[in-house]
Amino acid sequence: MKVDFIDYKDLGLLKFSLSERFKIMPRRLTGNCKRHQELVTVSIKRARQTALIPYIVDRKNVVENPFEFVK
Repeated sequence: MKVDFIDYKDLGLLKFSLSERFKIMPRRLTGNCKRHQELVTVSIKRARQTALIPYIVDRKNVVENPFEFVK
């Protein structure tokens, strides 16, 4: 599939590249090629800067489904 741009506001797409603690998952787990993994990484970092995705998660209050507000 040819993808030229990944929108940072599309949290439904980005949630597949994040772990339950909001860490960016590596290429070997997501199956992305180098180019697409870089696009995903840039999009996730932009979403973090705009406060759509948190940087860290509190260890005591780990959320079961952090994307339950995404439809």
